[in-house]
Amino acid sequence: MKDLILKNISKHISLDCQEESYFLSLLKEKKVIKKELILEHQQTCNYIHFVQSGILRAFYMDSSGKESTIMFAVSDWWITDMYCFINQKPAMLNIEALEDSSILQLSKDHLEELYLKVPKFERFFRIIMQNAYIREQLRTIENLSLPAEERYYNFINKYPEAVKRIKQKQIASYLGITPEFLSIIKTGKQKNSFS
Repeated sequence: MKDLILKNISKHISLDCQEESYFLSLLKEKKVIKKELILEHQQTCNYIHFVQSGILRAFYMDSSGKESTIMFAVSDWWITDMYCFINQKPAMLNIEALEDSSILQLSKDHLEELYLKVPKFERFFRIIMQNAYIREQLRTIENLSLPAEERYYNFINKYPEAVKRIKQKQIASYLGITPEFLSIIKTGKQKNSFS
């Protein structure tokens, strides 16, 4: 299973066998069951997580209990509450497993050790964080400028293998629309595919 994370890393940096072994020794493998929270609001955010299998969801819950999905992480993705992880602050987000999942966790302390002992990991995580920032900026622009239907089609393209495994209510909260409106969009899409 650790081949997947090494392949993920090799997209941006090359490691020798010793560096690979050292990196893998810092990871903690964790199995999580469906609906389990691996991070809860106000808990200290100590880990960045790599998804080996399954799907995770990061969401914000307001004081009235309304959930807004911030992101999904499928196999081969990284996820955390980045602001809180970097600054070691209480979490603003919750991260839950949407299905039984397997993750690899890297602690903040181990990440700092990694930067010192294998400096090229600074490059790797800089690229990961840049890509995450770009993705969120584009998502914000989409939410401000595109109709909900187009945002839904973009979502399908972004998460093609997971769209059938994620609840409609969670997809709607990611898109910033109601589940009922998402149903109307999906019904319209089905009608168009038969014409």
